[in-house]
Formats: sequence, structure tokens, C-alpha cells
Amino acid sequence: MSLFILIVASSLTRSFGSFTAVEDLSLTIERGEIFGFLGPNGAGKTTTMRMLTGLISPTKGTAKVDDLDVSSLQNIPKIHRNVGVLPEVPGLYESLSAYRNLDFYGRLYGLRDPKLRERIMSLMQTFELWERKEDAVQTFSKGMKQKIAIIRCLLHDPEYLFLDEPVSGLDPEASKTVRDFILDLKKNGKTVILSTHNLDDADRLCDRVAVIRRNLLALDTPLNLRTRMFKRTVVFHLKEADDSILQKLKTLPFIQSVERIGNKLVLDLDNPEDNDPEILELLVKSGYKVQFVGEVRHSLEEVYLKLVTN
Repeated sequence: MSLFILIVASSLTRSFGSFTAVEDLSLTIERGEIFGFLGPNGAGKTTTMRMLTGLISPTKGTAKVDDLDVSSLQNIPKIHRNVGVLPEVPGLYESLSAYRNLDFYGRLYGLRDPKLRERIMSLMQTFELWERKEDAVQTFSKGMKQKIAIIRCLLHDPEYLFLDEPVSGLDPEASKTVRDFILDLKKNGKTVILSTHNLDDADRLCDRVAVIRRNLLALDTPLNLRTRMFKRTVVFHLKEADDSILQKLKTLPFIQSVERIGNKLVLDLDNPEDNDPEILELLVKSGYKVQFVGEVRHSLEEVYLKLVTN
């Protein structure tokens, strides 16, 4: 197995009675990347993450983390020492203070003072909760509880983070704090696997995404998915335009289609990076003044909707 591969899932399947939540899912997750699971409610994202962390066993197929089979009970303690999990529901002790919640879980991971206290203080300060450390969790907002749950999964400084809807319930400022922290984790060599409905976050954060609906629909970088699903469309904004330029442009073999909308030329191209200079040269030689050039950028949301609604 490659040194860069962290997780390998092969024909992973999980059924609950007659209902199959995940079926024949195969993928690899590379060390040090941010990997996203996308899909509608009930698509199997959470079930997949629970299998990959050894919280439930697959009905069929296999999954390995650092070459450790997650179905083997003797491997589970080793896996959990290097894995941090943010579940879909935080599951905190509401009557305890934020600090006592974190202290309790930290000790379960084998951490002790003064290292544990320093770790709790550092993380609570990062998420702007240190001033509320002695307050009962039941007095916290949903977003604040989410922050405590995120801190909890980071206490033992795991190599691999599984985050199920990490920005759920957070306001824009807190969401940015979490996104920035995830990027910092990557910079520090951590591997982050997240499940999210926030496609804008997935587009900005993830190196690769897997779109699933019980089985795998697509797996690639957000950019490659957009390129595969949609043509690349470039708009040339001219000071003045007329239809006479269309015939000249159609002689260029790499132009898939071209139309004029007022003073704009809209072209579908094979490779804009290579094609744009030749088009610009033709326009200038033909006497047209180009004001600016822009590419129509399809969103990850458009890609996602096209995949899950087909």
C-alpha cells in the first residue's frame, strides 16, 4: 500500500435489517488531505464514517485505516488513539461545565494535568470559549455546544479527524473559525474527513469529494468534477461586436460553440488556458477591442444537483 494512502474501503456495505444504507462503496483517502462526503439526507454519509472509524462493522466488504482492519476488535483501540470523531449529535453532559466535560473526555484518552489543562485552555481560547469554561453546557447555544464537541475530538491531538457537519448551528463568524482551523490542521499534516451539506465549504476546503447516495456517484477534486460535468464557457466582452466575427471564430477547430449576445461573445472551449490567446489575437487582428475576458464558473452545487437528481 502506498505511503500516501491512509484509508482504503473496498466494496463496503452496511445493512440494517432489510434496509441497505451503504452498498459496494470503494475508495481511498490520502494522508494529509481534506476529503469530503457529500450526499442528501439518508445517503449513507454518516454510516460510512462510522464504519471507517470502527464504530460499527460493515455487513460486507472491508475498510482499513493505516493498514488496520476496522472489523478487527483488537485493532479498534489502536485506531481510536489516532482518530478524532465529531458525531452528528454532540452528546455532551449538559449539567457539567464545559471544562469538566473536556477534562472527563481528556482523561478517557489518557491525558493528565498539566498537559491536559494546557490543551483544554489552548483549544477553548482558539474557539473563544475560555471565559465560559465554568458554565454548565446546558446554558450554551447550539453553536457553542458544537464548538465544545469539536474541541473534544481534538484533545488527544489525533492524526485523523472525522467531522460530521462541523459547522452545523454555527454563525458565520464561528463557521469561519472552524474552516480556518480545518485548514490549519491540514497545514500541520493532519488528515480531515468531513461530511457536510454546505457545498460552498466543501468547494473551498476539500482536496477531493465523494458524492454518494448509498453507493458512490462520483469522486474527484471539485475542479475536475466541474470540468467533467459542464463545458468550459468563456465570455469575451468587446467594446462593439457584430455577427461577422462569428464565421471567423468558427474556423478555429477547438471552439465547440460560439454565440453573440450584444457585445459579448460566449464560447465553449476545450482548454481556455491554451485557446484564449489565439482567440484574442484573431479578435484584435479583426479590429475588435477586447475589454475583458471571463470564464463562467459552475458551482459545486450545480455539479452535486446534476449527480443526485439523475
